[in-house]
Amino acid sequence: MIDCGEGTQMQLLRYKINWNKIEHIFISHLHGDHYLGLMGLLFTMNLNGRAKEINIYAQPDMMDIIELQLRVSSTELRYNIIFHPLQFFNSKILLDDAEIRVKTILLNHRIPTVGFHFTEKRVHRNLNLPVVESFHVPLSFYKNIKQGENYIDDTGNVVKNSELTMEPKPAHTYAYCSDTMYDEAIIDEIRNVNLLYHEATFMSDMEKRAHETFHSTAKQAAIIAKRANVERLLIGHFSSRYINLEPLLAEAQEVFPDTDLAMEGFTFVT
Repeated sequence: MIDCGEGTQMQLLRYKINWNKIEHIFISHLHGDHYLGLMGLLFTMNLNGRAKEINIYAQPDMMDIIELQLRVSSTELRYNIIFHPLQFFNSKILLDDAEIRVKTILLNHRIPTVGFHFTEKRVHRNLNLPVVESFHVPLSFYKNIKQGENYIDDTGNVVKNSELTMEPKPAHTYAYCSDTMYDEAIIDEIRNVNLLYHEATFMSDMEKRAHETFHSTAKQAAIIAKRANVERLLIGHFSSRYINLEPLLAEAQEVFPDTDLAMEGFTFVT
């Protein structure tokens, strides 16, 4: 999960997402709209009997907030929180396992803020199930096949892995740039990603206000996307002054046509 604002639990319920499957929570910065839903989520996980540990990546002060809320409510969690304090002076790899690599992106906001760069890993091949089943391969051997092994049946016949599997889908990359003013320093960090989320709080006629509040315009988000040669751009974090969001989308698309609004409940596939 990336950021955890108010209403997070309601949205998880609305879209039927099992929050007990969440193992890592990344908090970009400590403005309320990015973390005020975290404690409620942690308490609910506890009430629902969660036993598995959870990893939280955030500014060091976030742990103080968590400990304070637990102390004043006399709550002892049934599960462990593995807290990972973020650094704000250089980019750092936060997570690097068999499935994904997550690295911070230093952003330019009013308080210490980072974005997150996700690199998916596709190390396993995809099973060609009709073929696998035709050779009566036992389920216990599926993992070996995915890892590239040939299969030897009971008669000693060798079935080549290339017959049993297909090439995996290409790995995807995603960059999440939450609150930030226009800053070309991030371009190298997000270059060529499949999907970029970049805040677009204002339109260009409010560029001065955007600069004063350390935010970006829709046009500026599109310029970053174009210069970073990303495949697709999502814009969000819109000021409440905009009831109709189409003008922000149009402004961004003038610079970077492959832009969409980051709307709740939508799935974006690259």
